[in-house]
Amino acid sequence: MRVVFSEDGRDFQRRDWTGLARIDPAGTIFHRPAFLKLYWEEFGESPDHLLLAFAEDEDDRQVAAAAFERMDDTLRFLGGTEVTDYMGPVGEPSMQGQAAKELWAGLVRRDDWRSADLRGLAEDRAWLGLLREAANDEGLIVREEDDQNGIAPFLALPPTWEGYLESLPAKLRHEIRRKAKKLEAETGPFRIIVADRESLEPLLDRFVELHRMSEGPKGVFMVPGMEIFFRRLAAAFLPEQVFRLTFIEVGGELAAGTIGFVCDGTSYLYNSAFDRAWGSLAPGMVLVAEDIHLAIDEGCTVFDLLKGDYGYKYRFGAVPRRVRRLIVERP
Repeated sequence: MRVVFSEDGRDFQRRDWTGLARIDPAGTIFHRPAFLKLYWEEFGESPDHLLLAFAEDEDDRQVAAAAFERMDDTLRFLGGTEVTDYMGPVGEPSMQGQAAKELWAGLVRRDDWRSADLRGLAEDRAWLGLLREAANDEGLIVREEDDQNGIAPFLALPPTWEGYLESLPAKLRHEIRRKAKKLEAETGPFRIIVADRESLEPLLDRFVELHRMSEGPKGVFMVPGMEIFFRRLAAAFLPEQVFRLTFIEVGGELAAGTIGFVCDGTSYLYNSAFDRAWGSLAPGMVLVAEDIHLAIDEGCTVFDLLKGDYGYKYRFGAVPRRVRRLIVERP
């Protein structure tokens, strides 16, 4: 096996590694080259900071891939912590150990980095340990710690909605049902709207509006550059039914919205916003429950609420997944 490096952004497409992201248990929407390409185009500091790595076997078959960016003399996985929940390599499971060794061997031979700050590595996936061990074997100094917002709660989904509700503690099950009944009792029947090509733009407009109406850090998150990124994600991933924008309509108003992704059996809750005028009726919580219901109906086996150790996530029965960070330095 050998690792080849590229600094050419065209290799996001020319060496498309979507297939590797799909077969790797660690692979997520955030590992796909289409997502990383958009991130690089919108937030990349400079074209010459990009570094792509590809592991090839003896038959020249691409068996692993990783995307990095170089900031001064620091190497990082490509993807900012604000918008990319999981990061790191992807590859064929049987090739990952060797790929991790060859990756570090190749990186050590380069002179364009002094330290590596590698975030977004899920603790329950193989790459964290493989990269740590391979870096140690190369004589590098390795430290492991929690990532920023280093908990990503998730749900393992049963085949049916009723099965999901029955799997919850009675208190949580009652709360989910009670919130939906209360909302309907006080406002009349609510409606769930899933964006399609025709409704996407006005629904995105409303989502951005709700974001900017929010208090605290959420209210300043959706700056113009971030809005462009979200709109480009929608344009890129809606046609293949990966991007999901969902709203709950209450009393004729779009009271809360969520943005997520659905791919390879996992539904990701990526972002959300709600109208505080309806806050006492918790339309956002009702909508998340409906998102879970929809994921189950579509055959998903995981509902990932992504990074952020917020109490509301555990009200749906989520369990925590730790996300780790490797800090690697040359001796």
